[in-house]
Parts: sequence; structure tokens; C-alpha cells
Amino acid sequence: MASHSPLGRRSLLAGGLTVSAVGALGLGAASAGAAPQRSQPGRVAADSEEPRIYDTQEWGAREPDGQIVVLDRVPTYIVVHHTAEPGNSEDYSLEHAMQICRDIQDFHMDGQGWGDTGQQFTNSRGGYALEGRHRSLEVVRGGTQHVQGANVADRNSEVIGIENEGLYSEVDVPEALWDSLVSLVAWIATQYDRPVENIMGHRDFNSTECPGEVLYGRLQELREAVAGAMGTRAPAAPLAWPLLKPGSSGPRVRAAQHLLRAAGFPSVRADGVFGPETKRAVAKLADSAGVKPHTCSALHHSKVDETGFLGSDIWPLLTPRVTAASGSEVSDAVTQLRRAGGELRTSGVLGKDDWKRLLA
Repeated sequence: MASHSPLGRRSLLAGGLTVSAVGALGLGAASAGAAPQRSQPGRVAADSEEPRIYDTQEWGAREPDGQIVVLDRVPTYIVVHHTAEPGNSEDYSLEHAMQICRDIQDFHMDGQGWGDTGQQFTNSRGGYALEGRHRSLEVVRGGTQHVQGANVADRNSEVIGIENEGLYSEVDVPEALWDSLVSLVAWIATQYDRPVENIMGHRDFNSTECPGEVLYGRLQELREAVAGAMGTRAPAAPLAWPLLKPGSSGPRVRAAQHLLRAAGFPSVRADGVFGPETKRAVAKLADSAGVKPHTCSALHHSKVDETGFLGSDIWPLLTPRVTAASGSEVSDAVTQLRRAGGELRTSGVLGKDDWKRLLA
């Protein structure tokens, strides 16, 4: 999640999750530790069919501390996150999913000082969809307004966020979570008449690992699955900025280093290794441009610092609207990317999409 105000930062679960007795709620939850059911044909909701979503009252949410902001327009983007904490639990029960929502809300309100849960919806590893921020379910049902949350820095008036339980930097999502995500996104997209190309990941807006390398890598598959559920077709994947971070290496890092040198950081060596010097330069560039650090709060307990990550909100600061031959460092960056297979379609001024194709 993203920092609050109208901004935001990704969710963190405040410590380990304690699973209450399943039978206490009388909700027919799966037993703790039971594997989720395998997907079955027809399980994904089609078109405008609303999936089963447990509202804030059902999972025992606290009352919000302040007014819920409802904007008189629809969100532009549907954004996929992962919770990261508490990891990839094998408890697929409904009670576990509800406990996650309570823990997220406690952290966001008590730890972050926000008025309520940051995301609009939460999706569990057992395939249960739950309302996050109060009034989100009611407002999406209406289809004309937007509950402003706190999950993407600087863009919360434009996005509706879904937290997916788990950490997906190296492992894949459970089938039940995937099917639930497809149904939930298809319903939201239908209610708001959003094109499937507007299904994005958190890292498409901020310099963060979220929603994890694996889940982020499946976003085009998600767009195609949602399009199928809605009875339409998904276009090609939108162009995207890559995420570079400490430990990254290769032509894109070397190109970024040339661009950092061109942007006023001559001490950065163009050696193709994203080391401490490169991280410091990226962080300083972000700070000078007023881009707030996007420390991934969902990874806070693991002490992972995302300051200095080079992603979607930093690349526009580095990629000038110039010709490829307009400066030695810029020319060197373009040369590195073209040698690595990057596509250059223009001999004139390089625009945003030109840089994205070069970096692809």
C-alpha cells in the first residue's frame, strides 16, 4: 500500500496471524490448513455477475476513524497488490481470510494512522473475496462513484486496489486465489466499464516490488482471463517501465547509469551493476523531484527497504525527450538498449513509449 492522506502505501499485516475457531462464526469456512478446491469449469463469474464478497460487517471490521471519501466519478485503474506478510499460509479457511482483514485494518489504523483499511478489497489464498475499506462494496455496486483508498502513492483518486494474500516474488498464486481474482476483477471492470488494459500492478505506478515478480508477470494472463469472463478480447500487453533494484545487472542497468550521469550524477559508474552508488543516485533524484520513498510497508517486518528502487515513477525523470544523438550519455544509453534487443522506431525525439520499447 502507499502512504495515506489521499496518498497511500501498500498494506502490512502487523505480526503473525492468529486463527480463531472456525465454527464460532457459523459461516461454513473450510477447516484450517485444508487445501483450497481446485478450479472447476464455469467457476469464474461471467460479465456483470457479482461474486460472493464478504463485507466489513461480516469479517468484524472496526468502525472507520473519520469520513470515507467517495468521489463522484469512477476509478481509472484496477490495481493488483500482494500482502507479502504473513507469507504464503497453508490455512485456506474463511476465518483465516477474515483474520487477515482484521490485522490489515489494525495495522493501517493503529500503525499507519490511517482512517481505515487502505485497499478496497482483499483476496485470500483460499479464494475468498472480502471488502476492505468501508463502503467499497456498496459503491462499486452503484457503478458511478469511487471510494478513495490508500494503496498507490499519488494515484489513489484514480485506482481501486485489491490485496492478494501472500508473497509472490518467487512462487505462484494458488488456483483458488487466481480464480477469485479473475471473478472479482471482471465484476469491478464491468461495473465501472473499465477496459481490461487498465488492469495494472502496483509497480506500474510506484517503484516497488509489489505485487511480486511472479504475479506481476501474469498480469497479461489476468487481463485475458478477465476479458474472457466479460465476453470480450484483451489487447496486447501495455508498454511498461521495468523495475531495477540493488542486485540487478545487465544492459538496462548500464543504460540507467548513463542516464543518471546525464541527469547530473557523474560519479555513477556505467558498469551494469546496480550497487550502492546507483541506489544513492536514484534516491537523490527521487527526493529532488519530490517523489516520496516507496518503502514497501508489506515487507516492513522483513526489513526490506525499497528506497532507491528504479521503477515507474522514476524512469520519467531519467528519460529525456531528446534525439538519440543529442548527448553522449543518452546516446550510450540508447546504444546499450538497442544492442540488447530494444526496439527503436523513431529517428526523431524519443517519447515515453519509445523509451519503454527500448527498455522492454
